[in-house]
Amino acid sequence: MGLMEQKQHFSVNLLDWYMINRRDLPWRRHNNPYFTWVSEIMLQQTRVDTVIPYFNRFIANFPTVQALAEAAEEDVLKNWEGLGYYSRARNLQAAAQQVMELHGGEMPQDKQAVFALKGVGPYTAGAILSIAFNQPQPAVDGNVMRVLSRYFLIDEDIMKGSTRVLMEELAGELIPEGRARDFNQALMELGALVCTPKAPHCLTCPVMEQCSGRIAGRELTLPVKTKAKPPRPEQRLVALVEGRGEHRGQVLVRQRPATGLLARMWELPHVLAAPAAAGKAAGPLADEPAMALLAGSLWAEGFAARPEGLATHAEHVFSHIVWNLQVYKCTEQDQGSDELPLIAAEARAAYDTDAQAAAKETAASMLDVTPSASDLDGENIVEAADTSHNSALSQTGKGDGLIYRWIGPKDMDKLAFPNVFLKLLSSYFAGAYDEVKE
Repeated sequence: MGLMEQKQHFSVNLLDWYMINRRDLPWRRHNNPYFTWVSEIMLQQTRVDTVIPYFNRFIANFPTVQALAEAAEEDVLKNWEGLGYYSRARNLQAAAQQVMELHGGEMPQDKQAVFALKGVGPYTAGAILSIAFNQPQPAVDGNVMRVLSRYFLIDEDIMKGSTRVLMEELAGELIPEGRARDFNQALMELGALVCTPKAPHCLTCPVMEQCSGRIAGRELTLPVKTKAKPPRPEQRLVALVEGRGEHRGQVLVRQRPATGLLARMWELPHVLAAPAAAGKAAGPLADEPAMALLAGSLWAEGFAARPEGLATHAEHVFSHIVWNLQVYKCTEQDQGSDELPLIAAEARAAYDTDAQAAAKETAASMLDVTPSASDLDGENIVEAADTSHNSALSQTGKGDGLIYRWIGPKDMDKLAFPNVFLKLLSSYFAGAYDEVKE
């Protein structure tokens, strides 16, 4: 069988299989360009089963492009909370505002206009145009490149831009006339359900007979993919500061800067452990120096707090960093009282030595960019500067322009937290850390 026949076999059999086996997904029930767009942004680096409840909630709260464009950013982030890669949410809202301003609230059908939307790369543009408007545009992501690499026995490294171009041209040639919507979804479905990364289900594959990779015994070694650099470990010390007096029943949180990693998200205050310790992949810092360093970093930000003991350990994984978190329960102190002398002196001494360097690295990490474009199949996810702030909640600025505030359980419904801090705070307010290691 020649290449032309192999291509025809692939397209015909894949479509027949899809029409019988396709999943019932909420964004597939309507040919709504907005629904397609939202789902494709959510599905970047995220499993379908995880996305479904987020999609349903997001559409319930922001049912139209206009509703999303006009929403408070904090509400958008809160609805995205736990889904990760939060720049996707910010870019999605910014693009919705573009659609309102430039296209009268209607999703454009021109490829260049769709590609010009913030956060939309080649894959997402192709997915929107083909699924929403049935245009014969390829939509090539990691799943699709894996399928095509195996079926056509392509040995090119899929991490290279030239390979993506090759795959896009090939995928475009495979689209049957008038069937772009179904074909592209079928190709995605095959990669998700059958031609999986580590254990492809070749015996149930609708195109098994002509799969060159399977015939050559290469189904487990394709696609060729350069290994990404492993994420660097960082040991971080987290302060879970309990308020006293007017702040009783509350804990101290802070908002991250307007740009960079987890921009404008809320978190518990934390500091990078001393550089010598942070550079090792070994275990956590001993409690005594850790608590002194943590108290010193809070003192430098204008807060007096006495660490009481270790509450728990946690981990937060990014594509390029892994935060190993030591979480210490702390008690707010009055800076002008006599309660503080020893802890303040020790903490300040600790902060003025090794912690100064750690604090600089902490500031740098807070402005660190999000993962590279390759992490999200070529989409542009670098955070953009935005100094707008719509919150009506009481806040206080301290230190290097960071915003701190005291919150209680009810405030958890108003502020957006990265998943690890959401879990820590939820556990705290549920009484999980009432007993700590002193």
